[in-house]
Amino acid sequence: MGYVVNGTELETDADGFLLEPDYSDEIIGVIAAAEGIEMTDKHMEIINYMRNEYRENGHTPNFRNMLKGVNEFWPEADSKALYDLFPTGPAKQAAKIAGLTQPYGKGGY
Repeated sequence: MGYVVNGTELETDADGFLLEPDYSDEIIGVIAAAEGIEMTDKHMEIINYMRNEYRENGHTPNFRNMLKGVNEFWPEADSKALYDLFPTGPAKQAAKIAGLTQPYGKGGY
């Protein structure tokens, strides 16, 4: 399975994660729709955070580190708030929608 963005099919692994990161805005809409997520400004803040973490570290954070990082710009965020946005698992689902490769282990570093 792949995602088609602007007429180009992007390859994915068996879980639907891109094999190569794609930082375009278009990929977010395509993957979010496939995941059944209607994007909001709060979703985009998390997506941008995940992309920045990937650029800086070469991978995305696990859930615990993600929550700590998100609390820097969204102090009220807790586990429930992140699961409300990304119900199948915030660390993995946010990374997928961000157009990033599959996180290490159970969701990153």
